[in-house]
Amino acid sequence: MVFSLFICYEATAAPPVHYIYTSSSDLENLNSLFLRDDIEGVQIVYTWKQLEKSKGVYDFSSIENDLTKLQKKNKKLFIQIQDRFFEPNQKNIPPYLQEESEYKGGLIAQTDNPGEGKAPAQGWVAMQWNASLQKRYQNLIQELAIKFDGRVSGINLPETSIDINKKNAEKKGFTCDKYFAATVENMIFARKAFKKSFVVQYVNFWPCEWNNDHNYMSRLFAIAQKEAIGLGGPDIVPYKKAQMKNSYPFFNKYKEKLPLVAMAVQEPTLTYINPNTKKPFTKEEFTKFAEEYLGTNIIFWATESPWLSK
Repeated sequence: MVFSLFICYEATAAPPVHYIYTSSSDLENLNSLFLRDDIEGVQIVYTWKQLEKSKGVYDFSSIENDLTKLQKKNKKLFIQIQDRFFEPNQKNIPPYLQEESEYKGGLIAQTDNPGEGKAPAQGWVAMQWNASLQKRYQNLIQELAIKFDGRVSGINLPETSIDINKKNAEKKGFTCDKYFAATVENMIFARKAFKKSFVVQYVNFWPCEWNNDHNYMSRLFAIAQKEAIGLGGPDIVPYKKAQMKNSYPFFNKYKEKLPLVAMAVQEPTLTYINPNTKKPFTKEEFTKFAEEYLGTNIIFWATESPWLSK
């Protein structure tokens, strides 16, 4: 199924298909959007805490309900399993990971850019470089695969970018190489668990790298090609300078070499201004860059995207 899907997306060289993205709790209110003929499906973000209620006790009823609702309307579901959060009060990993000593608190503070010209926001990221915590995350992925492989269109893992205080993180075992290795291990584990559905790793920046100076970006893309793992990212911002020094050139280099490229236009993405027009980027501008430069097959659109209200 993986390779038949690959042929479907690549051999036809079709323009990107469109999904909306949202959280599970919002799906009920979005009928008017996901029922549109130009929307192929929905990407839904589920937090780790939402899916693992206590250690080894899983509750996938939210995914099951969302999948049933979408299938009845002949729409597809892409699931994102979130281990990082972008507000101070969001510590959405299971409590045991924050309480038991082997996980060293489970989370570490990070800052995030919520959009162009906006003040940085403080949030949290799970310490995947902690082997005990990473094992629990991989257990979650395995359980999800048992239940949903071949039933959902795909699963994507969160972006590689984190902005942390490295000195504080080092006290909890962080190193640049450990973070990179944990990311690669998780995406390969997901690929082996999900044999039928797509697996997509979001990649944009690395916390210790600029312009591939550690060869993290180049290695990740090469591994993704070898292991038949899709790649993507949370922001399509045409020719944004920071992105052009990180993941974007590699998407261009690997056009038609990956099983899937799935990119997003999220809420912060909508704040960016086209320097040529002095206006926010349009759907057409996002899509043209995504298709022609990044080789994108799927675009996940924030529900606030102006064209969706027309």
